[in-house]
Amino acid sequence: MSGLLDLLNSPAGRQVISGVASQTGESENKTADVLSMAMPLLLGAMKKNVSTPGGAEGLMSALSSKHNGGILDNLGGLFGGGVDNSVMEDGAGILGHVFGNKQSTVEMALSQKAGVDSSTIASILKIAAPIVMGYLGRETAQNNVKDASGMNNLLGGLLGGQPSQNQSLITTLLDADGDGSILDDVAGMVMDGGKKKGGIGGLLGGLFGK
Repeated sequence: MSGLLDLLNSPAGRQVISGVASQTGESENKTADVLSMAMPLLLGAMKKNVSTPGGAEGLMSALSSKHNGGILDNLGGLFGGGVDNSVMEDGAGILGHVFGNKQSTVEMALSQKAGVDSSTIASILKIAAPIVMGYLGRETAQNNVKDASGMNNLLGGLLGGQPSQNQSLITTLLDADGDGSILDDVAGMVMDGGKKKGGIGGLLGGLFGK
């Protein structure tokens, strides 16, 4: 099973970065910075949601009915001529479900950390969300995931594979202060510059030349 970092550092990942940058008018370096934080954040929030009653069932239903990974097979079509409104609307729906009323907090945190306008962050997230769902859908099928336990393990594995200094990412993501909200913790980590050990701000390490 490949991890999320493998996707981001693959030819397909580079195509995603280039395509999102073209769509938003942001530089590829800044876009890579945002995606390196936003995509694991999406998976981390999904992992938290899977632990709630009905959370795994709802996610697996969405994956089997719509997000089966096909979006990754036609990235050229996705970005050619601009991302279709239906994709952006789908992304908005995913974000609303995953982040709920914390979405603006997430956007602000990513904006401050990456130095990118919050409206651009919002656009990047809307494009990233269906791609992350497609990636998760493909991995779910390939790994024959059938239940909440399997989905939880899959998400943990996809978030793994980071450099050694980031191996505590999953633990840190899962509600570090025990208040029931993963997003408060992650937003704080992003906004403080990822200073906590294993913080998401340093997720990609030297992957993009940093």
